[in-house]
Amino acid sequence: MLAAVNGRLGVKSADDLCRACVDLIGVDAAAISFVFGGVASATLGVSEPRARAYDELQFTMGEGPCLDSVSSRAPVLVTDLAHPEEMRWPAYGPAMLAHKIRGVYAMPVLMACGYLGALDLFSYRPGTLDTDQLAGALVAADLAALPMLDLFSSDMTAAIDDPDSDAWQELYVLTRAEVSQATGILMAQLDIGPAEALVRLRAHAYATDTSATEVARAIVEQQLYLTKDR
Repeated sequence: MLAAVNGRLGVKSADDLCRACVDLIGVDAAAISFVFGGVASATLGVSEPRARAYDELQFTMGEGPCLDSVSSRAPVLVTDLAHPEEMRWPAYGPAMLAHKIRGVYAMPVLMACGYLGALDLFSYRPGTLDTDQLAGALVAADLAALPMLDLFSSDMTAAIDDPDSDAWQELYVLTRAEVSQATGILMAQLDIGPAEALVRLRAHAYATDTSATEVARAIVEQQLYLTKDR
């Protein structure tokens, strides 16, 4: 009953779990991502604000450990993004190195209907996860399914029961609905398809060193206009 009243419980639980991962596993940051249709669609929980930026980069670049982890249904363990032979993410890798992140580790999160997200761990130091760290990360990924379920059940119930509640805004923010709205605006303004519109939005975010969500918000609020010119 309490979960249905307070839509923030799922987010708080996810944040708490991410902070516990930092303390117990020995990484520097952690985030929990939603992945729908091969796209990093939302950030559910973070250990700190920087972790949200690291996760957002996967959406902006369209590549990264959470996407690979969900698609492969297996952990993705990268010990050193700076290694000369580490080339799997030509955009995301350099972007993370600019944030001083060397090690990234992603564990898929399994829900009843399939793999819908990942637990991402970030380290400033290169290196492998030892047996205990990996075991702890896998357990944490199992636990991450609980706040995911709590969030959707609580926010959807609250939104339906009370249209004036904050639950709609919660879902709007978490699912990056601004990006979908901005994509529709670009489609109409530039007479292009949805895929090209999203690529242009992401490209502008990458070129200006901002997040895709920030670019989308500027487009929606009519503070930014993109043109057909390259």
